[in-house]
Amino acid sequence: MNLPEVSIGNEEHYRLYRMLYEPIKVKLLTTGIELKVFDHLSERRSAEEVAEAIGCHPRNTMLFLNGLVACDLIEKHKGLYHNTPVSQAFLVEGSKTYLGEGFATQVSMTDAMLNDLPRLIREGPPSHHEEDIADPQIWSQAASRMANEGRAGMAQQISDLVSGLPEFASFQKMLDLGGGPGIYGIAMVANHPTMRVVIFDRKPVVDVAERFIKEYGMDDRIEVLAGDYNLDPIGEDYDFIWASATLNFAKENMDTVMKKIYEALNPGGVFMNLSEGLTDEGTKPDFHVLWSICWGMTGPVTAFEQGFIADAMLNAGFRSVRSRTHLTAYGPMDLDIARK
Repeated sequence: MNLPEVSIGNEEHYRLYRMLYEPIKVKLLTTGIELKVFDHLSERRSAEEVAEAIGCHPRNTMLFLNGLVACDLIEKHKGLYHNTPVSQAFLVEGSKTYLGEGFATQVSMTDAMLNDLPRLIREGPPSHHEEDIADPQIWSQAASRMANEGRAGMAQQISDLVSGLPEFASFQKMLDLGGGPGIYGIAMVANHPTMRVVIFDRKPVVDVAERFIKEYGMDDRIEVLAGDYNLDPIGEDYDFIWASATLNFAKENMDTVMKKIYEALNPGGVFMNLSEGLTDEGTKPDFHVLWSICWGMTGPVTAFEQGFIADAMLNAGFRSVRSRTHLTAYGPMDLDIARK
């Protein structure tokens, strides 16, 4: 009997094996966060020094650190370990751009979904999901984590995009719809001499936003408005409305919500939305497809197909819509700009 003929190249074969080890990379990252390893590597240290600092086994600490080097999370030179720039910026606890807590929470949620994946595929979302997402503590904790995510570069990038609008100088009143902890609104106000901002989100979230508004000394120019934009009024007389990765909660109610946004704007007002846009029949970009599996399997929140938001803007009556794709920390995102 002859061995089977295999026409698949080694690179493709190797790709399957690499996939098996991806969970190890995630576990190395979250373990580094849990053990606060990155806190001790702002300066070069040996494996023995790190093991002593975190109270761990020297040899296994060395193997662990070598794994982090293989993941490009730390560097090793002449036996000494040191944070890479990305780890120094985002994985050292106490920094205002620290993302460790958010990463650990995200992995915990993803693990729960993955462990239940066969059942979710067979039976669908759990019946208690709506009760879970109604929990005020979940919203409050998520908003607190989102603050560092915004400060870690996204808010600065978005603020620069908004300040580049030709109408920006004339804006007097802005709405940050689903504005979370208010970091985007704070960044935009900082780029404008007079504009006032309303942060709209659920009550537990705007309570968090108020803390950051005070922290940045913006009490006189930023206020909060609590509610659910699917059900409640969002205010009026806005020159500019901004929404970022939030309208997924209105996907089944988009025409109503988009009309509400349109009517809340002054004539000549601008609405700008940032969200994912799936292409290739819902299979690309891979980052958003994988994200959508995590959220979509357990509840009603799914990713947008590219063009969905732009079409909804036109249907609501906006006179013009411009769309383009921007590379962000969350992968390629679609920026849709509508003018009334």
